Amino acid sequence: MTPDLPAIIAASGLSTRMGTSKSLLESDGQSFLARVVGTFREAGTEPVLVVVRNPSGPEGSAARAAGGLVIQNPDPSPGPISSLQAGIRSLPPEAPGTFFCPADHPRFLPETVRSLADAFTPGVSSIVTPTWEGRRGHPVIFGRALFPELLEPGLPQGARTVVRRYLESRVEIPVDDPGILIDIDTPEEYRRHIAP
Repeated sequence: MTPDLPAIIAASGLSTRMGTSKSLLESDGQSFLARVVGTFREAGTEPVLVVVRNPSGPEGSAARAAGGLVIQNPDPSPGPISSLQAGIRSLPPEAPGTFFCPADHPRFLPETVRSLADAFTPGVSSIVTPTWEGRRGHPVIFGRALFPELLEPGLPQGARTVVRRYLESRVEIPVDDPGILIDIDTPEEYRRHIAP
């Protein structure tokens, strides 16, 4: 029996390199945001928290339409860590940990989510990461024991600062899912991986 894990999706970034909202770009007829929310929900993940700058904006509307719970991050300037922190503060108090994934990783599979949840042991596995051909990707699970450190102000490299403290205890799960590595930050990457 897998633990009941919520998910946090970071969708509050400024998308400066893309030039338009990455969350609203389309993959297979769905926005990135709808696809990521849908993948988590298909895998049985609830609730799915979507962190946006403006809950009344198009990203908030897309998140709600897909079944996500919208959380506000009014200042995304520190990077994805600010969305993770806003999400952690909004998690149910009984959550043993959380999935975390930026909205610009739209291609991972529900089977990957289930495999990671199966590998997570509350209170034991602090970090669970998927790998494909030896390379780590998203989504990632953070155990509740790490929340205080992830909420520290001024983490110089965001969540990576905390991950590096726990490299020996990190659990890596090989998955048959190259989508864990697809990260869309620029128009060139979008054309290469997504657009026909």
